[in-house]
Amino acid sequence: MAGEEHRSSLSGRRAEAQRNNGRILDAARGVFLADPEAPIAKVAEQAGVGVSALYRRYPSKEHLLRALAEDGLNRYIADLEKALASDAAPWDTYVSCLERVIDGQSQALAQRLAGTFTPTAELTALAGRAGSLAEELFQRVRRAGELREDISEADVTLLLEMVAFIDLPGADGGAALRRRYLALLLQALHAPAEARLPGRPASHADLVARWRQRDESGT
Repeated sequence: MAGEEHRSSLSGRRAEAQRNNGRILDAARGVFLADPEAPIAKVAEQAGVGVSALYRRYPSKEHLLRALAEDGLNRYIADLEKALASDAAPWDTYVSCLERVIDGQSQALAQRLAGTFTPTAELTALAGRAGSLAEELFQRVRRAGELREDISEADVTLLLEMVAFIDLPGADGGAALRRRYLALLLQALHAPAEARLPGRPASHADLVARWRQRDESGT
């Protein structure tokens, strides 16, 4: 009986720890998506936990940012893999994938945090895989003749990031507007294009450079 009570107590503490961690990560997503430079105390405040409880889970802001970036990249990769495995029409698959990405804020979070901490080798590999999958999906839709010719996958990544940053007070936090502006964006991306865009498209190297920023600055 005593052993069962002990296991039940441990199980209860683990469950509580998991709930706390979920609140911390949920709060951190909102805080750092809005401002990557925000103090970690703001995350604790938003999560409704003590700063000491947060530091027990994540010893520093750097650790928390890495965890958030890893989570965002993993969810982004899952969205891309689902799209690449789909047998639906290329454009319909692409639209559904971008809608999931915007709703989940996965891609925006990972890109928003790039350059704010020193990435690990594992995170760099995840970012590379996400980029490769996104390019593969992009090229599939382009081969189907559904995308305008003067944009790059990196252009789309940056545009999605802009849409994801829309956040207004209200019950849905701007989710409906994000879907609205994504629909507008998709209309602009869909071939044929009425006029060619000025300037050069963004490149994968432009996106990678943001991940290297922290290392090269030495801060």
